[in-house]
Amino acid sequence: MAVEEKDREITFEIVEHIGVFGKDAKGWTRELNRVAWNNGPAKYDIRNWDEDHRKMGRGVTLTSLELLDLRKLIEGLDL
Repeated sequence: MAVEEKDREITFEIVEHIGVFGKDAKGWTRELNRVAWNNGPAKYDIRNWDEDHRKMGRGVTLTSLELLDLRKLIEGLDL
């Protein structure tokens, strides 16, 4: 799939849908997926998506090592 962003086209493929952990009033879902951006290697990605996965919100893309570090930080929280 391709998305226009200002003067460049961004391509993406959701390689693995891992899960949904939120939904907003417009029906967009906050998801953790593995996404390949611009034909690169798939990385872990957290962002909001519309129901067709054609439109997306701003998000965070993480390597495997960054995701492991994030997990350690989350495990240390007193929730």
